[in-house]
Amino acid sequence: MLSFLLPKDKKLFKYIFVLALPVIISNTSRVLMGVVDLIMIGHLGASAIAAVGIAGMVGWTFISLGIAFRTGTQSFVARRLGEKEYKKCRTALWNMLFLSFLIGVPVTFITCFYIDTIMALFISKVDNVEAFNLSVDYAYYNFLSLFFLYASFVFQGFYTGIEKTKIHMKATLSSNLVNLYLNFGLIFGTDKIIENLDGTAFSFLSNLWTFYHFPELGVKGAAIGTMFACIWLFIHYFIYLFKSDIIKKFNVLRITLDKKMFKRQIEIASPVAIQETLVALSLAVFYKLIAIIGIFELAATQVVFRIMHASFMPAIGVGQACSTLVGKFLGEKNPEKAETAIYESLRGSFLMMGFMGICFVCFADYIIPVFTNDINVINIAVPGLKFVGFIQFVDAICFTLWFALTGAGDTKVLAIVDILSHWILFIPMVYILGIILNLGYWGAWIAFAMHLTFIAGYTTWRFKSGKWKKIVL
Repeated sequence: MLSFLLPKDKKLFKYIFVLALPVIISNTSRVLMGVVDLIMIGHLGASAIAAVGIAGMVGWTFISLGIAFRTGTQSFVARRLGEKEYKKCRTALWNMLFLSFLIGVPVTFITCFYIDTIMALFISKVDNVEAFNLSVDYAYYNFLSLFFLYASFVFQGFYTGIEKTKIHMKATLSSNLVNLYLNFGLIFGTDKIIENLDGTAFSFLSNLWTFYHFPELGVKGAAIGTMFACIWLFIHYFIYLFKSDIIKKFNVLRITLDKKMFKRQIEIASPVAIQETLVALSLAVFYKLIAIIGIFELAATQVVFRIMHASFMPAIGVGQACSTLVGKFLGEKNPEKAETAIYESLRGSFLMMGFMGICFVCFADYIIPVFTNDINVINIAVPGLKFVGFIQFVDAICFTLWFALTGAGDTKVLAIVDILSHWILFIPMVYILGIILNLGYWGAWIAFAMHLTFIAGYTTWRFKSGKWKKIVL
């Protein structure tokens, strides 16, 4: 095991991290922004935490379509980059921006119009009136930003595909600063910020929220702040198209569409779209089942999931870098180099997520109280986070190999297997173990571990089969 963790191709291992580090930083900052949101919302009570958790999961059911746009962009851009067909990289970008508009605008209107009906499917209007109303507020503003998020996923796929991951990092960091500023102001309001900071060493910071008198909006304020941050993210990505080196090499300001490529991009992206939507829906159902178990269990699950999401970021960053290199090397007709890139990426993911797992196991008692002061939630969440720490290596395999295989265009079979695993294994086992057998919270997490183990085993077999090397884009 230790020998596997040592890089065999040190030059390639280093370059993977050159590409991955900006993605890791940007994704981690995005998750940390969510963590900061959760800390702020945590002071509003268990109902607020539960509402944001379930609204976030329902929102992700629709937002996750963006991953398909990113895959349909990045896999083609990276392959054309390897083939030195630079102008076709531009076409791949505009094809998917066009698709994101066609889908994003109507989805935004439909979800906002039926927001009450959608949320009532996942949280009771009668049993949890406060949590329901808060979840509607939060989800509504999430849905308003759907098109901007879809387009941002396309830009992320383009910039990562052309190996310009620093642009992704800069855009995300700037968006997070906007998010932090607006969320703090709109959750607590100018008056409460001044009141709480007055007399402390940080009282001068309250001046930042006096340029405009922010109202105290609580959960709704968090959603509004996040919405404006998403709009800014889209604008920032778009501005970078005007960089001289990008204009010169890819001629991106000339809008071109290609019917044949567009059709092939849809063929590659569609399985991912269906997969991500149904997987996100399964997680929303998972939250619904946890809500049946109890409101404190739901709040604890939201806290653990948010922390666990942060721990995914190293593997996702390495996976996205690996996806670009796999596409590029296959475009250069060098599948052996692509395979080497996957092995080196796995090593990097193991090292980083293994470290995160050790931290969760050793320091869960100190990490959880940062997010909530509710003793009932803390007592449930602490052992849950320790459990997550033990399955970090399995997560590393799942994320890294999924990105690697989708970078090669191997999306259809992966999508089918992932969907079946969520709906035939994960959700039924949550219900059986958690509710029927009365194992509650722990039954749900055991089911989650079973699902991850199955996916890790399948993606490993799929990678070893070598079929991904023969896919034509």
